[in-house]
Amino acid sequence: MWGARLILAFEAKRCIHARHCVLNGPDVFEANVQGPWIHPDAASSDTVVSIAQLCPSGAITYERTDGEPNERVPLVNVARIRENGPYAFTADLNIEGQAPAIRATLCRCGASQNKPYSDGSHNGIQFAASGEPASFTVTPLPARGGALQVAPQQNGPLLVVGNLQICAGTGRTVHRANSVMLCRCGGSSNKPFCNGTHARIGFVVDS
Repeated sequence: MWGARLILAFEAKRCIHARHCVLNGPDVFEANVQGPWIHPDAASSDTVVSIAQLCPSGAITYERTDGEPNERVPLVNVARIRENGPYAFTADLNIEGQAPAIRATLCRCGASQNKPYSDGSHNGIQFAASGEPASFTVTPLPARGGALQVAPQQNGPLLVVGNLQICAGTGRTVHRANSVMLCRCGGSSNKPFCNGTHARIGFVVDS
């Protein structure tokens, strides 16, 4: 959607209906209307940008045309564990087979039809998984940013390589790692980490 100062884009398949857009910018993002629902000129560019960057899934992105900088990669790579929901990544993301991104929500329930992304299927299957797992005793990483590689394993977990801080929904640090296997079949008893359950339950995935 073209505006006078920026371009707003929306990818419906990535949306998990976190609703930050319609709650924080109801004049920019209109809910439950027929026809156009995104109005990029209804607020200042900085306001629109701040709302867009709240979108955890990256379904909303923007490109500034007013000479101001576009979204920058974060200084700290973070994966937040959403209660009964997906992993919400904010990082210099390089997901195998996908375009580079800064924000993405990746499925951990095993039911998404848009893997590796979440499509909200966790709600439909009533997926239950804490967003507040126990913390590990780990030392701080020498560096916290940089490129983060995410490689979905065939019929298995997400292999994440690079500096990563894994946080509970409240922001508490759960784990810090340079390489970690995250469960995406929904069955691990050691969530968010893979424990091999995918093999026992015959988890099959194309991406």
